[in-house]
Amino acid sequence: MSRLLLILSILLLASCSKEEIYLNPYPCLDGDCSNFFEIDPLVSPGVYQDENGYFHIEHQGYNYFTIQGQLDELHPDYVINGVPLVETIYDSNYWVWIDSLTFTVPLYSVLSFFTSGDWQNPIPVGNLTYTITNMALNFPPLNIAGYSYNPDSEDNILGTFSKYNLNPRQQIFFDTQMVGDTASVFIKTIYPQDIEIEKQIKVIFE
Repeated sequence: MSRLLLILSILLLASCSKEEIYLNPYPCLDGDCSNFFEIDPLVSPGVYQDENGYFHIEHQGYNYFTIQGQLDELHPDYVINGVPLVETIYDSNYWVWIDSLTFTVPLYSVLSFFTSGDWQNPIPVGNLTYTITNMALNFPPLNIAGYSYNPDSEDNILGTFSKYNLNPRQQIFFDTQMVGDTASVFIKTIYPQDIEIEKQIKVIFE
């Protein structure tokens, strides 16, 4: 009887196939995740990088410049319906505070009169003047990467994000008051399997 049980056990073990063990492939097709970022020369003509690694950028009359990136192609396992599972985060060490500023904006009534019959051009019913105190209460410091921080808020999100994009583009604030200053823009790219790559773009405003 014991011999019969032994034979049956061997037959059962022989009939069982081994489970296939699937290992997640490396996220990037070339086996080494990398990326490249630069200031878009089409938006900022004349931008160049010096021997110390600083980008020199001249104010062109509009208050931003653009950082463009190129990320490595992902393995198909990490592309869902054509959407790559990557994320790029932007931050900087440069903050803008409202300072010595007063300006006036028009006020409109809910039932305003209009300059024409198309209901597109309301006539102001008065003016409101903002002072530095008003601005500080309503507009917290702005990071040039495109977000604000309010110490009294519990909903602050640090940094700006570009998700599911292998060619991310981010506009960075730049006005004439910043000419002569320097700044660093920090960029973190997060690939699947928690692979993170950090870059830094150092800028001189001219």
